[in-house]
Amino acid sequence: MQQTKRFFLELAYDGNKYHGWQIQPNAVTVQEVLDKALSILFRQKVETVGCGRTDTGVHATQFFAHFDLNISDEKALEIATGKFHAGINALLPHEIAIKRFIAVAPEAHARFDATRRSYQYNIHHHKNPFKYNYSWLLKDNLNVGHMNEAAGILLTYTDFSCFSKSNTQVFTNNCKISTAYWETTDDGLIFHITADRFLRNMVRAIVGTLIEVGKGKQSVNSIHQVIESKNRSQAGTSVPACGLYLTEIKYPYLNA
Repeated sequence: MQQTKRFFLELAYDGNKYHGWQIQPNAVTVQEVLDKALSILFRQKVETVGCGRTDTGVHATQFFAHFDLNISDEKALEIATGKFHAGINALLPHEIAIKRFIAVAPEAHARFDATRRSYQYNIHHHKNPFKYNYSWLLKDNLNVGHMNEAAGILLTYTDFSCFSKSNTQVFTNNCKISTAYWETTDDGLIFHITADRFLRNMVRAIVGTLIEVGKGKQSVNSIHQVIESKNRSQAGTSVPACGLYLTEIKYPYLNA
């Protein structure tokens, strides 16, 4: 007897060859490639719903999507135990990797049920061919202490209209940022940020603004004025997509 069951899919992808996650006309996206592979594997039309959207060139070390299948109980058990893990990865290009299938409740939703999302942005200071397209080469001397002070100010606000891409269709520009800090590495920096939700282009705009603080073009306290202006033109330029990674999505009913 056929019945519909819902599954979560955990995956990771290299965003260099794709115009982001979400299906678009006349552009190759991660969602398009994944849906085609799943449809071939299960011999039925499969349409995924992602936990969010990433822009062109942005990477994800952890991403979730949900989809529904018309299947028998036996096949549902096979999927839940990883029977199709190797099959789907064989159908996908090397830039996209499936980590696991997870059987979930019929009402579970990859986007709306996520309670926390984390990103990181990578910067390196010296030319490195192995970091090209995976980190931003920035040779400027930066005051990381001031950048971390400014990052801490983000935690005291909720309306981040100033960092949002214009003309986006969202009900609110409010987000609750719980973590925002810079980590120094051997040859660069990593910016870590976690929030309940993010606006389009928000992380890249935040990083660009904090870089201006690090260069001394803006003061630490100027972040207050930028955020309170609710005006995108007051914030810094968005940094390149190559250094941005979606790294973690949290759900109340999924184990790590």
